[in-house]
Amino acid sequence: MKLSYKLSHLILCCTLIALSSLLTACEKPAADIVQAAKEPQQSEHSVPDLGQICQNLKKEMMAMDAQRTTLAIEQVNQDIRLCLPLMKPAEQKELMQLSKQMYQQFLQLDRTSEQQHAFQTYALDQSAYPTIQQSHFEQLNIRDQYLLRHKGQAYIELIDQGDNKVTYRRNPQYLAKVFAPYLDQPEQKFIENLAQQNAQPLFKNQKLNLDPEEIAKRAIFWQEYTRNYPESPYIGDAHFLENAYTSLLFLGPENSPISLNFENANEVDSANWMVIERLADSDDGALSTKAQKFEQFINMSTEQRRQKIQLSVKEQTKLENHPQLLALSQLNQFLNLKPIDFKNLKKDCFSDAICSAI
Repeated sequence: MKLSYKLSHLILCCTLIALSSLLTACEKPAADIVQAAKEPQQSEHSVPDLGQICQNLKKEMMAMDAQRTTLAIEQVNQDIRLCLPLMKPAEQKELMQLSKQMYQQFLQLDRTSEQQHAFQTYALDQSAYPTIQQSHFEQLNIRDQYLLRHKGQAYIELIDQGDNKVTYRRNPQYLAKVFAPYLDQPEQKFIENLAQQNAQPLFKNQKLNLDPEEIAKRAIFWQEYTRNYPESPYIGDAHFLENAYTSLLFLGPENSPISLNFENANEVDSANWMVIERLADSDDGALSTKAQKFEQFINMSTEQRRQKIQLSVKEQTKLENHPQLLALSQLNQFLNLKPIDFKNLKKDCFSDAICSAI
């Protein structure tokens, strides 16, 4: 019995010693495995070479064309966000201009007349009925098929301009989201607000696409912008926008003026008149002053207008037999407005988040 007990005890001790040695031997390899696991992770998540990305950025933007995917342009936009904080203002502006060219190249299409007709038909139907499936989808240009499937991505959208015209464009929010956060406050405020205002076309089917309340709201905003940011690099465009919306409020578009002869309040479009009356009783700076003068003008007789508003002899003679044009000319001078020919603009401030030459 004693021998058996000793033998069992010896076996138990040997087993414990062996297990202890095995556990000690496993400690170092375990640490080595953990370290080995860490090293590949560091390699996989290595920091990208930002300098190289920014150095190649302009080349990447210029190389963007109609063969590329929305994923490709989204990657370039992400690189733009990375590089903008490192750039000087002049470089940022250059990149902004280059981004316009990049999207123009990306959205450039060469359609046959049949493909153009199929696109307009399909796009117009989609605009009216977004969920409808058109049998002529397969007749579209292959690039159209791709862009229609991916609209909404990479700031690409369809815009219905009226008169049976639908086209692709870069959403105005592109500049507001990608560029504006890295710009100085005057530029940031200009771009963000113009992007919001230009979400929809100013005119649709040759008619003004805004009500008088919204027109007045925009006129007040640009009036305040010019007052608050006189040194803004966009100050000239802000003055233009202030005058444009002020003219639309008090005159209306050329093909649809708010009144024919401006002879009395009953001849003025009722919605415009209500807004003008409210502005005349408010304290909205120059716009309120113009509203007050508009009311004065409406209450003037033809003779009073001749006496108080001095037009040149040449213009007076030219408009003598055109009462409507004469009233418009007198009103422009009395309110110090600069009429805008929206059909022949030299600068487009109504499509994007910045103004651009046409």
